Amino acid sequence: MFFEDMMRTILSGKRGQVGLEFLTTYAWAFVVILIVIGALAYFGITNPSKALPDRCNLGAEFTCINHLIDATNSQVKLRLKNGLGDVVVANSFSVSSEQGGISCSTASPSSIDPWVPGNVTDVTFTSCGLSAGGFVSGQKEKLFVQFSYYDKKSGSAYARVVKGEIFSTVK
Repeated sequence: MFFEDMMRTILSGKRGQVGLEFLTTYAWAFVVILIVIGALAYFGITNPSKALPDRCNLGAEFTCINHLIDATNSQVKLRLKNGLGDVVVANSFSVSSEQGGISCSTASPSSIDPWVPGNVTDVTFTSCGLSAGGFVSGQKEKLFVQFSYYDKKSGSAYARVVKGEIFSTVK
């Protein structure tokens, strides 16, 4: 009986030691994984917005050929192409951000009349207050663009609104 009790004690102790070694090994592996994830996050590798390309989407009606978000001069520039098959008049251009911190005072031109199919027009928003809105050079930011247009033959009673977005690196 004494021998059996002693063997149980020894065996249960070894089981405990094996269990503790098993858990300790995996705990160290878990700590190493956390350190690697922390290093990746510190160096910006885990930031998916850095890997995404710049883009400007306005839908099928109009093509955004080029765009620029310029925090230094507080401007947003768009080069747009009329993809409709009709002559249109475009007006009421506006730009906003997700945070709502910017408001461009002017758009040049304020109206495009007439905008012939296939023609390319530059629209420049000035005095946008991009730096005050938290836009920093080198960072990727998203802006929302909106303007209205109507078919020149139909008149302004049939105006439509185009909404789009710019996701680009701030210059």
